Amino acid sequence: MTEYRDVVEVHCAAVDLGATSGRVMRAVIGPDSLEMVEVARFANGPVRHGDALHWDINALRAHIMAGLRAALAEDPLITSIGIDSWAVDYGLVAEGRLLSAPYHYRDERNAAAVDAVHALVPPDELYAATGLQHLPFNTLFQLAAEGSRLERAEHVLLIPDLVAWWLTGRAVAEATNASTTGLLDPRTRQWHEPLIAKLGLPRGILPEIVHPGDEIGPLSTDAAAELAAPSGVRVVAVGSHDTASAVAAVPFAQLDAAYISCGTWGLVGLELEHPVMTDASREANFTNEGGVDGRVRFLHNVTGLWLLSESVRSWEATDGPIDLPALLADAALVEGPIAVFEANDARLSAPGDMPRRIAEIIAETGQLVPDSRAAFARAIVESLAAAFADAAHTAARLADREVSVIHIVGGGSLNTLLCQLTADRAGLPVLAGPVEATAIGNVLVQARALGLGGDLESLRALVAATHPPRRFDPNL
Repeated sequence: MTEYRDVVEVHCAAVDLGATSGRVMRAVIGPDSLEMVEVARFANGPVRHGDALHWDINALRAHIMAGLRAALAEDPLITSIGIDSWAVDYGLVAEGRLLSAPYHYRDERNAAAVDAVHALVPPDELYAATGLQHLPFNTLFQLAAEGSRLERAEHVLLIPDLVAWWLTGRAVAEATNASTTGLLDPRTRQWHEPLIAKLGLPRGILPEIVHPGDEIGPLSTDAAAELAAPSGVRVVAVGSHDTASAVAAVPFAQLDAAYISCGTWGLVGLELEHPVMTDASREANFTNEGGVDGRVRFLHNVTGLWLLSESVRSWEATDGPIDLPALLADAALVEGPIAVFEANDARLSAPGDMPRRIAEIIAETGQLVPDSRAAFARAIVESLAAAFADAAHTAARLADREVSVIHIVGGGSLNTLLCQLTADRAGLPVLAGPVEATAIGNVLVQARALGLGGDLESLRALVAATHPPRRFDPNL
């Protein structure tokens, strides 16, 4: 890593990719200041090629490069770039090119691969090795579904590592995202060699592990030319799993706090020093993923605002644009019994007619199906709040930790109804914000790598000072 001394201000750019949208942001960070500017925002989502779901990777690359070019033009003092994204998905590369568009984690191909993997390594043995919750789209299941395509690959690159490879030409695997693959040892933060061998995966396709704050490399000649970048711009590894970056920016007011990083998914858990890999945590489907500075993100995946966004998309397809804030305001006024359903029901994981499927699940439980969109939205938000509260208390019990406050960061922190209902159902105060936690965590790790800032707690203190959260007390 380049040495930086007497740094008083850092200029950097963040590529922040979510499962439904992406953006490029630029930041100026000082000892007591944190200024974020959104340069580009673009849609992201699955496309169907034949009978399979993929990511529109060419469009994604074009958006990223255009956003970075604009950021560098707006601020020629930018010296570093960091990339974070959703987890588990990857591209296979060989001979300097991407072999095909990456599969989307919601593609149906994973189901058969789960049984094939479990025939080699039973679920309890997998958990004992990796501490990772069972999700049918975890990377190891996707790789098992690849078949002979793996023989053609030189590297498997998770999405943020793929972007870094485009920018630098160097193939690496950043540890926080690698921890979601089901192939990393959570104790050593290195590839789990015995497990990889037992699964029969080609070891050579898994790149070198790097950690948040490590320098991946300078921009390649071609990338620098495409971006019209000044000399000296580098790509720095951050918490490349978006939740790792988001948790790094949670302005924890006290140690006995839980967090919810809420967007398409709701990631609910605790930050710990060591993994929790008990039978009880496996049965509760809690995971141990890597965080910044070697911390452990002990959490449970809860279906998040995907339920609401897919429902709105279905309604808009028939009746045109919907004013979401107005819909949520109406939802808050709904009186009488509110239907609550299992937010993690597997039938709700695929794109499609979400309101119809939710109605079917509610009807199966003997509850009244909502008779208006406002009531439907209220049922969705109540169900998310119930799932969030349950996961937070379960995390505390499994880790033998007391929790007295819950932080919500990400897009869900803007949903005041969700924040209040989570506080009500958890019986705990909720501190909401910052909404841009992922991008903030991304740039803070870059800033520290460039010589500004100290430990993780000092970075969080800067977030608390510059982006104070909003408090929601429970209505008991």
